[in-house]
Amino acid sequence: MMRAKMIVESVTRHHGGETLKFRAVPKSSAPYGEDGLDEDNTYAKFSPQADLSIFVANPALFGKFNPGDKFYVDFTPAAQ
Repeated sequence: MMRAKMIVESVTRHHGGETLKFRAVPKSSAPYGEDGLDEDNTYAKFSPQADLSIFVANPALFGKFNPGDKFYVDFTPAAQ
């Protein structure tokens, strides 16, 4: 299993759906936390580059994703 932290780069609305473009969270410019770690920096260190594009046709999801929103994306093996 792998977990990535991604940020919505853009949302393009079409008739019948939305195209969502994600990218890996960039290294944060925010100060490190008290524990010396910053979650975005940790994800950026181990997954520095990723791109994902999804066309969503489910009306219940329209408008739920906006540029700048961050999401975890989990990759779990599927049955063959």
